[in-house]
Amino acid sequence: MRHVQGTDSRQRTLRDEWTCRVLVCRTWLTAVALAWGLLGIPGVLAQSPKPTDYDVKAAYLYNFGRFVEWPGKVAATQGGSFTVCVLGQDPFGPSLDATLAGETIGGKAVVARRISSAQESDNCQILFLSLTEASRLNKIITDLNKKPVLTVSDMPQFLKSGGMIQFVLEEKRIRFEVNLTATQRAGLTLSSELLKVATVVRKNPPPGD
Repeated sequence: MRHVQGTDSRQRTLRDEWTCRVLVCRTWLTAVALAWGLLGIPGVLAQSPKPTDYDVKAAYLYNFGRFVEWPGKVAATQGGSFTVCVLGQDPFGPSLDATLAGETIGGKAVVARRISSAQESDNCQILFLSLTEASRLNKIITDLNKKPVLTVSDMPQFLKSGGMIQFVLEEKRIRFEVNLTATQRAGLTLSSELLKVATVVRKNPPPGD
């Protein structure tokens, strides 16, 4: 089902405001947000480099952690850190580590971790699946079945394969779509604020839809 219509200017403004808050989650990204004109201050563009798509996606990953609730018993048994994992070839480079450095979620330090298989995801709260994993996506989703791990990717058809959040490009900006059924099956609760700024929220997306 469609949760936000692309022609709805009010919801578009809400998404822009949320994107702004995503970008300023770290001090170094404040200048990036200004450079994009999100805060309406001219003249900063010449002073700050334009963020890459993966700078923005790294900031989104951190903010997803702030707007998703994990089952209490799981949070209590997953160690002393909040872990954002990357499965497959890492497209972020240093930007993910820089974005997470010094941040906390639920009183836990946020850290990045690179893994090579779904079996290594037991201590991951968020798992980003790289495009290099497209050929084995179905097996990965099966291996993660009902595990309380928020799966995120920018590969095409990710939601239709059972993924939870898919990055998309809309009007040259990074947005995201949500598979609500998959998150609920894993016992995760997404805040209403996050759902409001999703471009699309799907329930039971049929194959080929």
